Amino acid sequence: MRVEPLVPDVAAPRGPRADEPEVSAFGRLVDAAGAILADADRAEAAFAAHRGGLQEMVVERARADLALQVAASAAQRTAQAISSVLGMQV
Repeated sequence: MRVEPLVPDVAAPRGPRADEPEVSAFGRLVDAAGAILADADRAEAAFAAHRGGLQEMVVERARADLALQVAASAAQRTAQAISSVLGMQV
């Protein structure tokens, strides 16, 4: 039996650089939800300080609630998928 190494046609992709951490899609989703929640907090603080309107505050809070619901749903589905994979017999 003769074993020969495979030589790819293109260069192998390099991993993430040390100064650039790899962020998954779920991590980006959570970061986006956090940014939207921070925007809602700023809108509420502006309304409380009489610098913002009620409509802007309500809209930002609704966006934040929706983003939080999407992030929670994604986390739940991810946990269910991992549980299904770990429950499989090999």
